[in-house]
Amino acid sequence: MLMTRHLKQFLTILLCFVALWLNNANAAKAEYRLSSGDRIKVVVFGHEDLSGEYEIDQDGLLIMPLIKSVKAGGLTVREIEKSITDKLQPDYLKNPQVGVVILEYRPLYILGEVNNPGSYPYRSNLTLSAAIALAGGYTYRARKNQVIITRAGNPEGEKVIAEGNTSIQPGDVIEVPERFF
Repeated sequence: MLMTRHLKQFLTILLCFVALWLNNANAAKAEYRLSSGDRIKVVVFGHEDLSGEYEIDQDGLLIMPLIKSVKAGGLTVREIEKSITDKLQPDYLKNPQVGVVILEYRPLYILGEVNNPGSYPYRSNLTLSAAIALAGGYTYRARKNQVIITRAGNPEGEKVIAEGNTSIQPGDVIEVPERFF
């Protein structure tokens, strides 16, 4: 029974690290920074009561049992793992092993001259063309060559004129303006 429990915990940790590796396959391009609306899984090896799925709140905080709140907004997966580890030791656990996996990225928003404007779940390697397809395509009034993306990760609200192969990031707002004629 004890061996089965440890095997289950080991397999859970192994699965989380495999998922982490898959989620961060494009880490060489840019390290993803967590923000409000991202859902993550935290695994504290040997402590199922501390492990679980969490959503980062509107203030960029992760609320966990025992350690209460942890600043997560603006941090990478590795940085949040270290932050949780630092809060757990030495007061609560000796040498805690913490793994974090992104389960669901914050949504992107598509507005304007598309058939189904709204909020859509982010998918890896999403381009503007694929995002527009998610929204049912352009309307006949769309100005396709003037699509504007407001980047969520930029505090100044950077606006980019986008083309079909422009990369979309979690939390981006895509605006398709109306043409004049």
